[in-house]
Amino acid sequence: MNLHEYQGKELLKSYGIEIQEGIVAESVDDAFIAYNKIVEQTGTDFAVIKAQIHAGGRGKGGGVKVVKNADDAVETATSILGMMLKTPQTPGGMDGEGKLVSKILIAEDAYRPDFDACKEYYVSILMDRGSKRNVIIYSTEGGMDIETVAEETPHLVHKEFIDPTLGLQGYQMRKVAFNLGLSGAAFKGMTKFISKLYKAFLGSDAALFEINPLIKTADDRIVAVDCKVSLDDNALYRQKDLAALRDTSEEDPTEVEAKSHGLNYVNLDGNVGCMVNGAGLAMATMDIIKLSGGEPANFLDVGGTADADRVEKAFRIILRDDKVKAILINIFGGIVRCDRVAQGVVDAYKNMGNIKVPIIVRLQGTNADIAKTIIDESGLEVHSAILLQEAADLVKKVIS
Repeated sequence: MNLHEYQGKELLKSYGIEIQEGIVAESVDDAFIAYNKIVEQTGTDFAVIKAQIHAGGRGKGGGVKVVKNADDAVETATSILGMMLKTPQTPGGMDGEGKLVSKILIAEDAYRPDFDACKEYYVSILMDRGSKRNVIIYSTEGGMDIETVAEETPHLVHKEFIDPTLGLQGYQMRKVAFNLGLSGAAFKGMTKFISKLYKAFLGSDAALFEINPLIKTADDRIVAVDCKVSLDDNALYRQKDLAALRDTSEEDPTEVEAKSHGLNYVNLDGNVGCMVNGAGLAMATMDIIKLSGGEPANFLDVGGTADADRVEKAFRIILRDDKVKAILINIFGGIVRCDRVAQGVVDAYKNMGNIKVPIIVRLQGTNADIAKTIIDESGLEVHSAILLQEAADLVKKVIS
């Protein structure tokens, strides 16, 4: 689950981290009021207006603008609100449709009082699966694409791995500040920032914290100017306040609907839809589709309690994708009974009445023989298989 920048900053602030303050607006009138409040708080006419979408690189698409007066603020808010913002991270990249901007953040000019005296850094925290440890990634080259920095100047990207038993140590915080070339008050400020950031990362059950840029101001304060936060969906049950911040308008509507039905669904770009019970079997099924010459159109796990209603909902979701040329249903009956799934397939097929793509059903496990009989005697255009290889051969046959 991703948070908007303004939500992430409020999370950081709750852990004592200094942030670039701002006010969220959803209309031009609200933006005008917010701008005047920021001017009153900072004592300068300069402010920054930032589009709030779940994607990085907003500045490249015109979603981040510095304004110098009230008229400028109104004009900029008018142009950004309602725009389809395209960035390298929105679907399709700069050539895609972009994302609709429905909120903007009117923020203080974080580079006051002297832009030239400010220094930008990059800091992120995430899980490194290779080492099975959390890692702090940081660089002196803030404000840039960290991927570009890592590719062109890898010596400028540093990593600090955190032992899960010992936790973040004092010498590691000092090492980060030292490698960033800081001294004096800024050095102390950075060590405190790293400590608080790691506490926020753990305390919110985050999957990613990315602060880019993190700046050292002219008076040696460490301030988070931007913030990208991704939370672990599996831990949201114990993060109810954060879970309430979810903005489903920023997510794939099909995936949102699937989740509401208890389905684990991820949209892909292939031509063979798949319906499976269990994540591991789903991954294997996607491999089978690839080996048969097809491309997976989705990842869809119906879970261990698949019934006719859930199967029908899964069918409807898969068939919304115009690229789907066939559907492979691969169920291993352990907790779930194969005959129940088979009946669900038949019922769904009859209820929908407009399924025009071939369906291959492979059922193994509890009551698999009964399930095969149900499918074979249904009179429907459904192909049944026992072995994975049979299913793969059928997929290849119907899409070729």
